[in-house]
Amino acid sequence: MLHNRGEVSELTKKKILDIISELDYKPNIFASNLASKKPAVFATLLPQPPSKEGYWNKPFIGIQKRIAELKQFGVQIQPFTFSQTDRAEFITEAEKILALKPDGIILAPFYKKESLEFIEKLKKHNIPFVFIDSEIKNAGQISYIGQDSYQSGLVSGKLLGLMLPEGNILVIHFAKEMDNQNHLVEREKGFYDWYKKNNFKMHQLFTCEVPDTNDVSWMGKVNAIIEEKQIKGIFVTNSKVFFVGRLIEKYNLTGFKVIGHDLVKWNVEYLRKGTVQFLICQRPEEQGYNAINKLFRYVVEKNKISEHNYTSIDIITKENIDYYKEFK
Repeated sequence: MLHNRGEVSELTKKKILDIISELDYKPNIFASNLASKKPAVFATLLPQPPSKEGYWNKPFIGIQKRIAELKQFGVQIQPFTFSQTDRAEFITEAEKILALKPDGIILAPFYKKESLEFIEKLKKHNIPFVFIDSEIKNAGQISYIGQDSYQSGLVSGKLLGLMLPEGNILVIHFAKEMDNQNHLVEREKGFYDWYKKNNFKMHQLFTCEVPDTNDVSWMGKVNAIIEEKQIKGIFVTNSKVFFVGRLIEKYNLTGFKVIGHDLVKWNVEYLRKGTVQFLICQRPEEQGYNAINKLFRYVVEKNKISEHNYTSIDIITKENIDYYKEFK
């Protein structure tokens, strides 16, 4: 770094400045941060995975990988998690983050209303945040890392339409408080819109919600809908499509076409069996890695970053699953 300390003659100073101008010199932001001995501290607020095979372990693997690469720059991570069935825990963990006063946050806006309230507080403290997995439009985020949920729904609709020229379809949400689950609502909307736009008249679409799979009565209720509505195709809007696999096995159902999301262990088992025909993968490890990278570039490097960073919409079948390394 250059300093105006008065020990350099005007002639020498002019020569140095001319050289700097010619070489288009820029200060080394990394050296500056290291010299200040004030490392950047980032926080994450993500859903608590129900097990080590759960979906939400995967983004954090990517986060940890990028943090390890940035170790020389003193970047630190403070993880916070919340229950997927308890909004109050989200609020509690959000308050802990505000007390920490991190330099940036990676946020999964799982609960829309509570997320918006938290975001207003982040803005007051000038704390930048990146959305991961799902997005709230125009909320003040510096970036969003994840799939375009609406487009993912369109892709799923087309795949099921190609597999099932006729027959009724059931959309299943394994989630509580659907009005608060923004990304699942967008997937459902994209799915329905595909059938509307393509004028498929040989189908009727129905939707049901399963708020609690610990209540074993859900299987009987969903099976009753399948029988009453003569369902032949099922679309699951999140990573819990394996529950449909268990339902099909329990009632010995045949001839179903099933699409769900994410390469979690139990989903892959039903994909290999042929119970599930397609899984839509959104590369969660890559999402976590890129989210930290965006914060680093914005907070530490002081760079502008793109507002939307959509991940690919991968279509996985039992024929190509072995090309995804973790499942070989």
